[in-house]
Amino acid sequence: MTTTTKNTKTTSKKTSNTQSSKLPTNPFQHEILSLVSSQRSNAKKVEILQEYANPALKSILIWNFDDSVVSLLPEGDVPYADANDQTVYSGTLSDNLRKEASGGESATGQDLDGRGRTSLRREYQNLYHYVRGGNRSLNNIRREMMFINLLRALHPMEAELLILVKDKDLQSKYKITKDIVAEAYPDIQWGGRS
Repeated sequence: MTTTTKNTKTTSKKTSNTQSSKLPTNPFQHEILSLVSSQRSNAKKVEILQEYANPALKSILIWNFDDSVVSLLPEGDVPYADANDQTVYSGTLSDNLRKEASGGESATGQDLDGRGRTSLRREYQNLYHYVRGGNRSLNNIRREMMFINLLRALHPMEAELLILVKDKDLQSKYKITKDIVAEAYPDIQWGGRS
């Protein structure tokens, strides 16, 4: 009697150090930008931007990177709307949103689970109120109050993202450039918006 043994090989796939490119259906814009930022090559960043393209993402990228889009909101931290809020909670709305986004305690009136009541995906069509050439009938106080209310209604990470965008400072948190955006979205016409 003869016995034959079969030699089996085990193969293992190499895992990359980059984050998986699968996000939930209709992800938040900060989730998309975090995934883009985690990619090592520009080609992969472009691929992720194209995969998760949506009008809200394009709007915030245009606001951030197009020099002709001029924000009508003051630069820097966003203060609270009410004087009572300033005495109850220390810091600005921007500080508290950053605290909340990193898992700290809620001081912005957000839901306890850290989720806002809306998202940039739903609200992007109203961003025209905050840039030159948008809604000219608003006075500055009304515009700033609307912006503060929008920030309070958003998920803390999306609110933080919008604060960065209004100051054209998105690249301070996310590893993304105008060239990458232009390659991913060749349909965007840069300039001539104000």
